[in-house]
Amino acid sequence: MLGIKLVRLIERHSETLSGGLAQEIRNAERTSDFRQIPPEELQLAATEVYRNLGDWLLQKTDSDIARRFRAIGAQRAASGIRLHQFIWALKLTRDHLWHFLRREAFADTVVQLHGELELLGLLNQFFDRAIFYAVQGYEEAGEAAVKGDLARARDLAISIGLMSVPSSDVVED
Repeated sequence: MLGIKLVRLIERHSETLSGGLAQEIRNAERTSDFRQIPPEELQLAATEVYRNLGDWLLQKTDSDIARRFRAIGAQRAASGIRLHQFIWALKLTRDHLWHFLRREAFADTVVQLHGELELLGLLNQFFDRAIFYAVQGYEEAGEAAVKGDLARARDLAISIGLMSVPSSDVVED
């Protein structure tokens, strides 16, 4: 990969990048739900992506990205982060990285420019997949919550006598 130097640059600056991103997410009006998350947790999540960017872009499979971002989506849904705000936070994560690359990366040759463009393409692909799978995680968390709510409502109705126990649920000795 021609943009490997840029990936390593990002990884070396992951702490600074994630600190700035965490502050940006906490201060943005479109991501106000994130203010309920401790700043250290938010920075740690950003550091995970930035510090391991080479792995995410070059070694991780689609199923790795799916597994991780479904889990993140479900976690953020359970934390009360609304989906549109979570998506905006992912957009800020990508944009924050792009701004850093614009400041730090200067292609002197056509080959270097090609490497930068290749990296930007890989980053877009990664973030598109992250968004897709995070939305799935949100949907799965919502479906689980609805099923849990229905089960609790059923149990309550049975306990107060509004409903009888279905014969399939009766355990015989």
